[in-house]
Amino acid sequence: MTHVIVLGNEKGGSGKSTTAMHLIVALLKTGNKVGAVDLDLRQRSLSRYLENRKKFSDIKGKDLPFPVVSEVEASSLDSREESRDQETQNFQNALTGLEGCDYVVIDCPGANTHLSRLAHLHADTIVTPLNDSFVDFDLLARIDPETGRIAGPSLYSEMVWEARKRRAMTGVQGGIDWVVIRNRLSATRARNKKNVGDKLDDLAGRIGFRHARGFGDRVIYRELFPMGLTLLDLGGRNSPVRLSTMSHVTARIEIRSLVAALNLPHPEIHEEAA
Repeated sequence: MTHVIVLGNEKGGSGKSTTAMHLIVALLKTGNKVGAVDLDLRQRSLSRYLENRKKFSDIKGKDLPFPVVSEVEASSLDSREESRDQETQNFQNALTGLEGCDYVVIDCPGANTHLSRLAHLHADTIVTPLNDSFVDFDLLARIDPETGRIAGPSLYSEMVWEARKRRAMTGVQGGIDWVVIRNRLSATRARNKKNVGDKLDDLAGRIGFRHARGFGDRVIYRELFPMGLTLLDLGGRNSPVRLSTMSHVTARIEIRSLVAALNLPHPEIHEEAA
């Protein structure tokens, strides 16, 4: 069965699309058939990433792996109820078009939209990238300003809880695995870095997520976007661009570590394709 991976939170700038693209390429390079859906219908960062990849591939004559892309259109109906019904149908049609894929990766907008909620309901794995700060932590939980203790879950955590509850009520086998990843981690041992980590450890057991290290704060991730490339496209004899520094090599290790930490159902993804 197709395993649905949803990249979601309700805050922009956390690296959702970059993470989604690297997951897509990592899964493709290990022989899986992968579908991609971009639900950020305004910014379309993942869609633009894939368009850049196609242009680069055509111009350079490079054979790059591509996912099967299924698009979802926003409703233009005035009635809120009819609009939601139409978007629900559009979303279901998009998933139907990806039947036969081993994985479907869905990139959600940094906002609480009907399509985003639908995606979370269909998720087998939710990946929530966070910048390493309490501004992003507030997405998950509220901190008591006087005691510094966790006061309760925030809106996004409640949405994931609702998705898990509704999934359980439908009788669908298996729950939703939720993984929070810390992106743009610096190499320094700053107090803030430790404090955020301690709070995530505390919160993980309360609301039921696992947390893992994501991507470091590296310029290379932003530099590759115009070409539509990921770090996993670099380094080999036939690669379109060569790895240039040890930092790039370390970044590739970060990506493989993240994929392994997601504990996805097909064990072959943990092996680098020849």
